[in-house]
Amino acid sequence: MKSKTLPSYLKNSYLSGRVSVSASKEASITVEAAIAVPIFFLAVVSLIYLMEIMAIQTAMRSGLQYAGRKASEEACVITMIMPSRLERDVVQAVGAERLDRSIVIGGSGGVRCNGSHISSRTGIGELEVTYQVGLPIPMFGVPPLKYQEKMRIKAWSGYEKPGFGSNREDTVYVTDTGMVYHRDYHCTYLELSIHMVPSGNIEDLRNQSGGKYYPCERCMRNGGNGVYITNTGDRYHNSLSCSGLKRTVYAVLLSEVVGKGACSRCGR
Repeated sequence: MKSKTLPSYLKNSYLSGRVSVSASKEASITVEAAIAVPIFFLAVVSLIYLMEIMAIQTAMRSGLQYAGRKASEEACVITMIMPSRLERDVVQAVGAERLDRSIVIGGSGGVRCNGSHISSRTGIGELEVTYQVGLPIPMFGVPPLKYQEKMRIKAWSGYEKPGFGSNREDTVYVTDTGMVYHRDYHCTYLELSIHMVPSGNIEDLRNQSGGKYYPCERCMRNGGNGVYITNTGDRYHNSLSCSGLKRTVYAVLLSEVVGKGACSRCGR
């Protein structure tokens, strides 16, 4: 039997059809790649900026707490809030260099505390820090984002306890969970400096004493990534509201400190 062959014009038509389909598929893949790659990079950049914004918020909140404590001390003498001084204290706590290289508009000069005030009658004050964040993504024209942190303070008017100081006994400072007492209220062990770090770097990070960071027993029970640490602590946390990141300091007489040793830095 003779094998049947297609006419030459049909063969050429068939081959041109296969080439056309193959070229169409390649063009489709190229178009999809051209769309997917920019979207992927945009998602990565957005995630990086989101983490930076969260870090700035945490730093501003910590800086406002530091400025509020100083304002409370000063308000017991003169019941007055100076926004410029608050701004300087916040910048000092956060770090002028850190702010100048951040996405905060104006850097260290973009921190404003004009809405802060204190009542001369009650000694209760409202502190407020505002700032703007600019996202350098010109193609989308994202307007500046406004952020605000607030806290309430009370002037340190003090109190008098019967027999307190009658024998000129020293006053020391303790915390709820601390195992030592402090003679200096501004001891670095009492001042928490909270900042956010990439969770993947926890194993390589060390605190001021050279110790490693371990998962917090309170907020890491349900898993998750620890991203908040302090300079002097040895735990990492996944929640800013964790009690391990909060510290209440009490002023007591040295004779009332039972079972606590002296701080290695300020207790001598």
